[in-house]
Amino acid sequence: MRAPKERLRDMLEAIAKIQRYTARGREASEQDELLQVWVLYHIQLIAEAAARLGKGFHDAHSHIPWAQVVAMRNILVHEYFGLDWDEVWRTAEQDLPRLSEQIEELLRQLEREPEG
Repeated sequence: MRAPKERLRDMLEAIAKIQRYTARGREASEQDELLQVWVLYHIQLIAEAAARLGKGFHDAHSHIPWAQVVAMRNILVHEYFGLDWDEVWRTAEQDLPRLSEQIEELLRQLEREPEG
Protein backbone atom coordinates (compact mmCIF):
# COMPACT_ATOMS: atom_id res chain seq x y z
CA MET A 1 0.00 0.00 0.00
CA ARG A 2 1.32 3.41 -0.95
CA ALA A 3 2.00 5.89 1.82
CA PRO A 4 0.19 9.25 1.81
CA LYS A 5 3.38 11.10 0.87
CA GLU A 6 3.79 8.85 -2.17
CA ARG A 7 0.20 9.44 -3.25
CA LEU A 8 0.65 13.18 -2.85
CA ARG A 9 3.79 13.02 -4.98
CA ASP A 10 1.86 11.00 -7.58
CA MET A 11 -0.71 13.79 -7.67
CA LEU A 12 1.97 16.44 -8.13
CA GLU A 13 3.57 14.44 -10.93
CA ALA A 14 0.24 14.11 -12.75
CA ILE A 15 -0.44 17.84 -12.36
CA ALA A 16 2.99 18.64 -13.79
CA LYS A 17 2.32 16.37 -16.78
CA ILE A 18 -0.99 18.10 -17.44
CA GLN A 19 0.58 21.55 -17.15
CA ARG A 20 3.39 20.62 -19.53
CA TYR A 21 0.89 19.98 -22.33
CA THR A 22 -1.82 22.48 -21.50
CA ALA A 23 0.84 25.17 -21.75
CA ARG A 24 0.28 24.89 -25.51
CA GLY A 25 -3.02 26.68 -24.96
CA ARG A 26 -6.67 25.89 -25.16
CA GLU A 27 -6.96 26.07 -28.92
CA ALA A 28 -4.26 23.43 -29.32
CA SER A 29 -6.01 21.22 -26.79
CA GLU A 30 -9.33 21.49 -28.60
CA GLN A 31 -7.68 20.33 -31.84
CA ASP A 32 -5.76 17.42 -30.33
CA GLU A 33 -7.81 14.45 -29.22
CA LEU A 34 -4.76 12.69 -27.78
CA LEU A 35 -3.98 15.71 -25.65
CA GLN A 36 -7.55 15.73 -24.37
CA VAL A 37 -7.32 12.07 -23.42
CA TRP A 38 -3.92 12.74 -21.78
CA VAL A 39 -5.42 15.49 -19.63
CA LEU A 40 -8.48 13.43 -18.70
CA TYR A 41 -6.36 10.41 -17.78
CA HIS A 42 -4.08 12.40 -15.51
CA ILE A 43 -6.99 14.16 -13.81
CA GLN A 44 -8.38 10.70 -13.12
CA LEU A 45 -5.04 9.66 -11.61
CA ILE A 46 -5.04 12.73 -9.38
CA ALA A 47 -8.55 12.03 -8.17
CA GLU A 48 -7.92 8.33 -7.64
CA ALA A 49 -4.82 9.06 -5.57
CA ALA A 50 -6.83 11.59 -3.56
CA ALA A 51 -9.62 9.08 -2.96
CA ARG A 52 -7.16 6.44 -1.76
CA LEU A 53 -5.78 8.79 0.87
CA GLY A 54 -8.96 8.05 2.78
CA LYS A 55 -11.47 9.96 4.85
CA GLY A 56 -9.26 10.16 7.92
CA PHE A 57 -6.49 11.83 5.94
CA HIS A 58 -9.00 14.14 4.27
CA ASP A 59 -10.46 15.12 7.63
CA ALA A 60 -6.99 15.77 9.06
CA HIS A 61 -6.16 18.05 6.12
CA SER A 62 -9.55 19.55 5.40
CA HIS A 63 -8.17 22.78 3.93
CA ILE A 64 -7.73 20.88 0.66
CA PRO A 65 -10.97 20.34 -1.32
CA TRP A 66 -10.71 16.54 -1.36
CA ALA A 67 -14.41 15.98 -2.04
CA GLN A 68 -14.27 18.11 -5.18
CA VAL A 69 -11.12 16.36 -6.39
CA VAL A 70 -12.69 12.93 -5.94
CA ALA A 71 -15.97 14.11 -7.48
CA MET A 72 -14.12 15.14 -10.64
CA ARG A 73 -12.96 11.56 -11.11
CA ASN A 74 -16.51 10.32 -10.79
CA ILE A 75 -17.67 12.81 -13.40
CA LEU A 76 -14.89 11.84 -15.79
CA VAL A 77 -15.53 8.13 -15.42
CA HIS A 78 -19.31 8.09 -15.33
CA GLU A 79 -20.14 11.02 -17.60
CA TYR A 80 -17.36 10.44 -20.10
CA PHE A 81 -19.42 11.04 -23.24
CA GLY A 82 -21.17 14.05 -21.75
CA LEU A 83 -18.03 15.84 -20.59
CA ASP A 84 -17.88 19.59 -20.76
CA TRP A 85 -14.43 20.45 -22.11
CA ASP A 86 -14.84 23.99 -20.75
CA GLU A 87 -15.06 22.53 -17.24
CA VAL A 88 -12.10 20.21 -17.81
CA TRP A 89 -10.02 23.09 -19.17
CA ARG A 90 -11.00 25.32 -16.23
CA THR A 91 -9.92 22.52 -13.89
CA ALA A 92 -6.57 22.16 -15.65
CA GLU A 93 -5.92 25.87 -15.94
CA GLN A 94 -7.28 27.21 -12.65
CA ASP A 95 -7.88 24.46 -10.12
CA LEU A 96 -4.82 22.27 -10.61
CA PRO A 97 -2.24 25.03 -10.02
CA ARG A 98 -3.95 25.85 -6.70
CA LEU A 99 -4.18 22.18 -5.80
CA SER A 100 -0.50 21.74 -6.61
CA GLU A 101 0.43 24.57 -4.24
CA GLN A 102 -1.73 23.08 -1.49
CA ILE A 103 -0.22 19.63 -1.92
CA GLU A 104 3.32 21.00 -1.98
CA GLU A 105 2.66 22.83 1.28
CA LEU A 106 1.10 19.73 2.81
CA LEU A 107 4.11 17.64 1.81
CA ARG A 108 6.43 20.19 3.42
CA GLN A 109 4.39 19.92 6.63
CA LEU A 110 4.42 16.12 6.54
CA GLU A 111 8.18 16.07 5.94
CA ARG A 112 8.68 18.12 9.11
CA GLU A 113 6.62 15.72 11.21
CA PRO A 114 8.48 12.92 12.98
CA GLU A 115 7.82 9.43 11.64
CA GLY A 116 5.38 7.66 13.85
